[in-house]
Amino acid sequence: MKKKISALVLSGLLTSQLTGCMGQMGLSAMVTKGNLSAVDNRYGRAGLFALMSPVYGIAATADLFIVNSIEFWTGTNPVTGKSPAVVDMPVEAIFKVNQHLDDDLTKAPLTDVKLTQATLEAKDKNTLLMLLTYEDGSQQLMSGMKQDKHVDFYLDDSFIARVDLDELLNYQQG
Repeated sequence: MKKKISALVLSGLLTSQLTGCMGQMGLSAMVTKGNLSAVDNRYGRAGLFALMSPVYGIAATADLFIVNSIEFWTGTNPVTGKSPAVVDMPVEAIFKVNQHLDDDLTKAPLTDVKLTQATLEAKDKNTLLMLLTYEDGSQQLMSGMKQDKHVDFYLDDSFIARVDLDELLNYQQG
């Protein structure tokens, strides 16, 4: 069961690296706080915002693809140190699925996994490889291979999931 959950989590991790994750946007908030702290009037802040627009873009991109992904999988934002993750906040949902899920899938999945390194590499224009190294020294290879209108995910050459490109694009725009 744990290997299946790990495989599912890792395919989600690779997908999140391609599409980003929902989170607190801690780096972006730090840049905004710096802007607001630098000048005491709205015109100066607006001018500083325009000058710092590349910094805002870099911070938002890093939040979306790196920091928020770490927050999603671990349950804690590494920049703010806050938890629970935004995606775990209780709200009245339109679609209720938790009552149908295994309890292992209703909390941040990587709290028990001792992953020490994940290296992402583009093998070619249609293949991404992620080498996962664990605390005990063991390694796994996660790969995503684009074929026609879908991406197939493999863990150590075992097929684990197929995702339509349209679904990935909708998730990204979501």
